[in-house]
Amino acid sequence: MRDFLPADVRKREYVIGVIKEVYERYGFEPLETPAVENIETLMGKYGEEGNQLIFKILKRGEHEKTGEADLALRYDLTVPLARVVAQYQNELPKFFKRYQIQPVWRADRPARGRFREFYQCDVDVLGSRSMVVEAELIAAASDALVALGFNDFTIRLNHREVLTGILDQAGVPADKQADALIALDKIDKVGQAVVFSEWLDRGIADESVFRVMRLFFEDLAALELAAKLVDLQPRDARAAYNAGVLGRLVEFIGSHESGAKGVDELRQVLQFAKASGIEKRIKLDPTLARGLSYYTGAIIEINVPDLPGSLGGGGRYDNLVGMFLGKDIPACGFSLGLERIIVVMTERNMFSAELVSSPADVMVTIWNEDSVGESIALATELRSKGLRVDLYPEADKMGKQFKYASARGIPFVAIIGDDERARGEVAIKDMKSGEQRSVKRAEVASALQNRER
Repeated sequence: MRDFLPADVRKREYVIGVIKEVYERYGFEPLETPAVENIETLMGKYGEEGNQLIFKILKRGEHEKTGEADLALRYDLTVPLARVVAQYQNELPKFFKRYQIQPVWRADRPARGRFREFYQCDVDVLGSRSMVVEAELIAAASDALVALGFNDFTIRLNHREVLTGILDQAGVPADKQADALIALDKIDKVGQAVVFSEWLDRGIADESVFRVMRLFFEDLAALELAAKLVDLQPRDARAAYNAGVLGRLVEFIGSHESGAKGVDELRQVLQFAKASGIEKRIKLDPTLARGLSYYTGAIIEINVPDLPGSLGGGGRYDNLVGMFLGKDIPACGFSLGLERIIVVMTERNMFSAELVSSPADVMVTIWNEDSVGESIALATELRSKGLRVDLYPEADKMGKQFKYASARGIPFVAIIGDDERARGEVAIKDMKSGEQRSVKRAEVASALQNRER
């Protein structure tokens, strides 16, 4: 959990503003929920590992001595959304499209881009089982990242029922599949050897492990190499690879009913994504598991080359609302991780210098004690014209005032000295070039706005 100094806050507000604008362009509506939920609302929704990372709040007052917890800080924004939909179902539209940008808390071990308090930027659609929803969520997340300046991200796509079909056909017992997925979810962090060693330690037979390993790491690697060796553009190579993966999955899963349904839904997502022009960024990845236990269908994750882990993830969770409502409501969502996006953007110098360092468009100086009122009036006038204006609070030496503006990264300084006052003018100093010129008092705002452009 961290403090955020002004430059940090400006970065965060900029990223949130871009993401919010994109989400609203897709017709999503804003929602906010409390930081605290009843503990029973959260427990049991995230799997065994997730339960251990929930920040619990002890009972208060006379009940404190029991050492029991009745509340908890929210772990994500999805479970609170499910509670809201169950609670307000009669007040919400048939297809509820919401975005939510708020902090969540996890008692996790901090690492690069991983914190105990962090923001999630969620979009979800409830009420439809159509794969159009998945395609729209992928497009919205992709557009947000492009708008922020990313161009090298990959959208990994898989399906929980495909994973079930693979494990069943490989002979992994049903009672060991949850453990197998928990281990598989860590493959990017620990590598395939560690994951499959853990499978063996959990009692999964050697033959089952070998069959899955061959599918994941021999067959898929061969498909990817073949797509690259053929004389194709990168976009066509990705499409060829995805088509090859679908074919291999059909062959491996065979007549497994739910697995075959999952493959067909993946095919539909790719088809709809092609219509919106984002299929070139999607890569089918049968190793993608995502550890949260509430996923029931497609699962999605976005990665960039220089960040372990993901910039965001999500998937379909058709059974979660039913835990609160008593009947299932289809749902699918995606979340962008604000902190991880900012980490990568900062390391890549993707923020403009003005955004990070400049708190104002212009600083108005105070020439002497007699001119304080005039400086205040000028600052007020410039603010009314839409400019961000800082007013130096004291009648200090001009050199000190210039130095202060320069240190804060303010690009222009406005000066009303005795000569300027006599002529009805204001001097504007460009802090980058050192150039100074005088303009009529009535033209100060337009002169500054034109020079900014």
